[in-house]
Amino acid sequence: MLILMAATTTTVLVTGNEDGTSTSTSTSSSSSKGDNKTFEFPEKNWGTYYDPSNIFCGKYDCYKILGFDYESWGRSPPDKKEITQSYRTLSKRWHPDKNKDRGANDRFMKINKAYTVLTSNKLRKEYDFFRERPDEYFFKYGSVMYSYKPKTNTVLVVLVLLIAASAFTWYAQKNRWQQIANRVVKDAVDDLKAGEGGSAESIELRRKAEEILKKRKEEVGVDMEEWKFGDSTIGKKAKGKKSKKELKVMENEQLRPIIEELVLEIKDFGAGFHQPTWRDILVVKMVRWPVVIMKEIAWQVKYYSRRLAKQELNQQEKEVLTERAVGPVAWETAGAKEREDMISMKLWIMENLEEWSELQEIKLLSSKEQKMYGRMKKKQLKNKANKSD
Repeated sequence: MLILMAATTTTVLVTGNEDGTSTSTSTSSSSSKGDNKTFEFPEKNWGTYYDPSNIFCGKYDCYKILGFDYESWGRSPPDKKEITQSYRTLSKRWHPDKNKDRGANDRFMKINKAYTVLTSNKLRKEYDFFRERPDEYFFKYGSVMYSYKPKTNTVLVVLVLLIAASAFTWYAQKNRWQQIANRVVKDAVDDLKAGEGGSAESIELRRKAEEILKKRKEEVGVDMEEWKFGDSTIGKKAKGKKSKKELKVMENEQLRPIIEELVLEIKDFGAGFHQPTWRDILVVKMVRWPVVIMKEIAWQVKYYSRRLAKQELNQQEKEVLTERAVGPVAWETAGAKEREDMISMKLWIMENLEEWSELQEIKLLSSKEQKMYGRMKKKQLKNKANKSD
């Protein structure tokens, strides 16, 4: 008797015994390769397709997933019946409940997706259209390579940026004030006079600091000569007599911490160099921008309309033009009398502005240097007069 089952050949041999009974022996052989079993990877035959947004079957060809070749069927494309038959065969083979292969579930999902696309008239028509037109696909669905999908709240991002920018403007204003404060402290400690580059603020700070230091010494009950430079020996008598230069250095260093405390009381140096307030926050400035811009536009329109009418400059226009010429720092730091002098010099005219700038540089020179400059200037004027004659 020969029985064939499940690719295994079984041979049954029946023989008779002397006692009339019969015995049977069987041999079997399997056609399987045992340890040489090979695994199949159907993805190798699924082709490729441009579908980066996974609208259809991703990088694979839906037709080839179900066993069809788009390039070879010609004018006889598979109908829904043929697609359904192929789908049922493949879904049974790769169903996770029946196939324990590691990639069975993923393949089963791809097969289902391909079946959904190809049995829908709308999706199949669109799928065939985009096959040769990746640019049209990109125009409609985009690409993960170029499109950006924000994962954060836009309002939150804008809010964080505004807070960061506001903090930056606040510290920037603080830094502007600190730079002027450091310069004033240095000038006050060095005891610079007006002709040596000292400002009104530095001279006043020096005067106040000297008064405070004098009171502290009177409270301690020692003279200047009895104070020695250095924190560890202040208030103790110095050994040996100090020169005037050494005493001056000691006094300046004793005045420094007092001046640094006093400069903190100056909230505004003028020309925008003030300690930061809530008005310096970017958000507040942004609210005020439209008002500032509209005022500037209105002033410009009024100014040019008066020029077209050939009217003389009024006081407000003279002040604005003078401030623009000398800069906001010089204008804000100038007193009422100095501003009147600036306006009377008509500094919005370039020649007058150059002459005024030269005078400001002369004021920074020492008295000796100013005298030398005056003699040089007279000599130049004399030479010029001789040439004209």
